[in-house]
Amino acid sequence: MKQTDTNNGVEDKRKFAFDKTNYVMLAIGVAVVIIGFLLMVGPNSSETHYEPDIFSFRRIKVAPVVCLLGYLSIIFAILRKPKDDK
Repeated sequence: MKQTDTNNGVEDKRKFAFDKTNYVMLAIGVAVVIIGFLLMVGPNSSETHYEPDIFSFRRIKVAPVVCLLGYLSIIFAILRKPKDDK
């Protein structure tokens, strides 16, 4: 539903909370979080077999930091104010 300006016939666009940049940043943040969770995946230990890879540097240090960066970028994408085009 667009409103028409009677002065010059120009249609006003609806105001949305996010613009294209916000959505792109949000998608990138979600992708980074997914990558972080994929970095945590690996073989697991059982009662009969011990897997030392569960304490690897990638699974203990790198993956949580990647997830944290993804979550921070998602928060930034949500809080970022779109620029007004006037």
